[in-house]
Amino acid sequence: MTKRRIATSGAPAALGPYSQAIDTGGQVYCSGQVGLDPETGELVAGGVKAEAHRALRNLGAVLDAAGVSYVDVVKTTVFLIDIGDFATFNAVYADFFPDPPPARSTFAVAALPKGARVEIEAIAVRSDV
Repeated sequence: MTKRRIATSGAPAALGPYSQAIDTGGQVYCSGQVGLDPETGELVAGGVKAEAHRALRNLGAVLDAAGVSYVDVVKTTVFLIDIGDFATFNAVYADFFPDPPPARSTFAVAALPKGARVEIEAIAVRSDV
């Protein structure tokens, strides 16, 4: 199996010893993205809605750097600090993924990096392989 690191300045740099994504040729495994502004490295203001929008834009930049897009995503995992933000997150999420949306798991967690309220990771499958 071939593994290629995906990195883009369109999303925040990894906060630790991990890659923004790994491309195996047929699949792209994206690390979790939070609502950090890639230019400043700071969390965007505006609560979970703004953070979700920024996190999904960051994810889109990583997908693009790998040569795939939201339409190629088959599975996402979402982490929320407050499960009460589920409906607000869903409203933002629905604007990014075409029909049929990917399979998804959503978890409430105690804390996320940098004090984020939401994090999203994804797996994409290349349609041309």
